[in-house]
Amino acid sequence: MELNTETITTPPADAATVVLLRDTDAGLQVLLLRRHQASNVLGGAYVFPGGKLDAADQSPALLSRLSQDSQQLHTRLAEPDLPPAQAAGLFVAAIREAFEECRVLLGQAENGSADLLALQASLKSGQSWAEALQDHALRLQTDALVPWTRWITPRQASVTNKRFDTRFFITQIPPNQTAQHDDHETTETLWIGPREALLRYWDRDIELAPPQIMSLVHLSRHANAQSVLAEARSRKPPVVQPEPFDQDGVRTICYPGDPRHSIAQAAFPGPSRLMFKNKRFEPEFGLAALLD
Repeated sequence: MELNTETITTPPADAATVVLLRDTDAGLQVLLLRRHQASNVLGGAYVFPGGKLDAADQSPALLSRLSQDSQQLHTRLAEPDLPPAQAAGLFVAAIREAFEECRVLLGQAENGSADLLALQASLKSGQSWAEALQDHALRLQTDALVPWTRWITPRQASVTNKRFDTRFFITQIPPNQTAQHDDHETTETLWIGPREALLRYWDRDIELAPPQIMSLVHLSRHANAQSVLAEARSRKPPVVQPEPFDQDGVRTICYPGDPRHSIAQAAFPGPSRLMFKNKRFEPEFGLAALLD
């Protein structure tokens, strides 16, 4: 992973990410997708499904196909300054990106089960999401998404030359659905335990960006999906605005709760800073800081 040295002057783009979970006999697992190596955002890295908010995500026609209205979703997102349609659009963006990137649909047919292949064919033919949902009598299950965290890229971004204001949502993969990468934006599907993912990162088997590292540390403290969901429902999503600084030629990112961060209250468990060493981000006190 290469370190970005540019200062970004543009405002962050609104985005949404879905952290898909499942329970197995081996314990909690999370879905990671490998970004295409040629991607201009985190190429080759393992990420959660997600992407930018589109204008169409906020269209009245699409918002009418949700399991909850815009005002309910505005309340659930807990961002009072955001227009209700935009708040609802972020839930839509999360569901849309999950389907586009890994063929998982948080949706319910009004009559019977959802035909995912038929929906995919309609979208490929050029139909809008609102049109396809209407034709297939589908509603998007926004109630299945739980707001978890909010990550805002700083002006001095460390791993990309773009800024995002990304809302992370937590959910369980629906029964009888199987995640599958799209072979376009993503090239590999990986279900993995959070702790195992961190170990594989440390062994250089997979590449992770700082938000994924810290999110996996957070998830590794939970035994099952219900534990994660219960925690997310119990509090307002913390806002994570990393504050980077360079010291002795080493880029360091500090998070809320770190002595150098402007916010004293920690946003999540685990180390409060990551340092760019050996072409990757590592905690100050090594692997143990990720796993303890």
